[in-house]
Amino acid sequence: MLNTIRHGLPTDRPPLLIAHGLFGSARNWGVIAKRLSTDRQVVAVDMRNHGDSAWHDSHSYADLAADLAQVIGDTPHDVLGHSMGGKAAMVLALTDPTRLRRLIVADIAPVAYDHTQAHLIAAMRAVDLSGVTRRSDAAAQLMQVPDDGTRSFLLQSLDTADKRWTLNLDTLEAEMPKILGFPDLSGTFDGPAFFLSGAESDYVRPEHRATIKALFPQARFARIPDAHHWLHAEKPREFEAAVRAFLDV
Repeated sequence: MLNTIRHGLPTDRPPLLIAHGLFGSARNWGVIAKRLSTDRQVVAVDMRNHGDSAWHDSHSYADLAADLAQVIGDTPHDVLGHSMGGKAAMVLALTDPTRLRRLIVADIAPVAYDHTQAHLIAAMRAVDLSGVTRRSDAAAQLMQVPDDGTRSFLLQSLDTADKRWTLNLDTLEAEMPKILGFPDLSGTFDGPAFFLSGAESDYVRPEHRATIKALFPQARFARIPDAHHWLHAEKPREFEAAVRAFLDV
């Protein structure tokens, strides 16, 4: 079972499950999860090979979707997934649709991408953790990652006490082609689906919409102005408002 952080108490509304993206964790979503838990329980998970969840040799989207189904159990949830978590949520919706009431996909499409995050794995591996006592010590060794936001994001997965990354870097590197890809699935998810993207992100492009609509006929689309791929971190209030508006329909 995945490690979970639960916010709020069960209500008569479906719980909301949040699945983070690559190199993320349930804790990354703490503020948004807490704010969304005012009228329903919100369950944020550590995906496999991340955070406090178990490490495995495999990291396919079939695996990730099965993990989410185990957390959901027999009570259908609304499911929100960002990036890698969004792909896992889409696979769950397409293969086990009775688990979901509504689907929210944040800044990702059901397509294969040609970029890689292997350089970030290499950067994390290059950090000499033996002398690290604070995250700032590791930050100084991550200068090959030029973006301050990306460095800060990666450092959230550093356990300075145990001097280790809370990421299974070996499996994530080996399975990167699967993470970047998307399985060839038949069928559709006919429930409500909301594809929320950053206006400055190129992850969900106009040419992806036909593929999305073929798999998710009820898909609705929206973009958050001035937001990039990590739209929930850059524009948390706007992100929360858009999610609420969709869930409250």
